[in-house]
Amino acid sequence: MLGLHRYGCPPILRSLKRRLLSNSASNLFSDAGAAELLISVADPLKLPALRGLPEVIVTGRANVGKSTLLNALLGRRNLAHTSQKPGRTRTLNFYRVGRDPGKLILVDAPGYGTRGRHEWGELFNHYVKTRNELRRIYLLVNATHGLNDTDRAMLESLDTQCQATAGTTFTLQAIITKADRLLLSANGRGAIQDIQRDIFETAPTCLPAIVTAALEEPRLGIDAMRESISEACGLE
Repeated sequence: MLGLHRYGCPPILRSLKRRLLSNSASNLFSDAGAAELLISVADPLKLPALRGLPEVIVTGRANVGKSTLLNALLGRRNLAHTSQKPGRTRTLNFYRVGRDPGKLILVDAPGYGTRGRHEWGELFNHYVKTRNELRRIYLLVNATHGLNDTDRAMLESLDTQCQATAGTTFTLQAIITKADRLLLSANGRGAIQDIQRDIFETAPTCLPAIVTAALEEPRLGIDAMRESISEACGLE
């Protein structure tokens, strides 16, 4: 008889589920050429109707490596424009994953923080509060900087919404970016663990952070994030 894991699922079944999820995610993102920027929106009142496909949104401080991560996820070099100048993204950008009509929508949000603008925050907040298709928010944290006060305020606000008793359709997960810079140092792993602990203490409902390095091969955490997106959108 199979022994139950402390969460009620036998280890062999959890292993099988992870394998199936990994295969599903690989298939979902396998056709890189199918990914397409559908529309960019600056007006909160002009959010598009996109056939009810499930959506995930990616946000973070300016210069957190968001565009580099999105390109790695989508298997493209420059579908999401990267720039040395922080704050390039100024609209909500809706990317279709999979050939038309698509499997899901990946939304790129403007960066927040000292280089952010008030209207960008209003756009993001309106989207989160009104978008029924939203399934998960990914909040990016730069491994070399850790959490600052703005990150904590964002996490606390989204955590509060996730704890709402009704009307919340999404979950929250943190993504630690540019981890390669820390992992090369002697104390890098400890520093990443400190960031993970800081995230959990700030936002208890936040799912375990995924550690990534997306700029150069071999990339770290991209498959794990694809699996997370597949699971969030119910596409296992």
